[in-house]
Amino acid sequence: MAYGNGGYRDRNRDQPREFFKATCSDCGQECEVPFKPTQGRPVYCRDCFRKHQPEDRGERRRF
Repeated sequence: MAYGNGGYRDRNRDQPREFFKATCSDCGQECEVPFKPTQGRPVYCRDCFRKHQPEDRGERRRF
């Protein structure tokens, strides 16, 4: 039996990504996000999202 790279991402690669309009919880700027915002959870624009990321985000975890 042959195994290929037929995962979830491959099936959706040709479909355009859906974006949703939202208002940034920090600065109040209107933005678009690649997920449907949920009431009660903050949504950040690109700039504010970067401010909320941990500084060591680029490091890989070692087990």
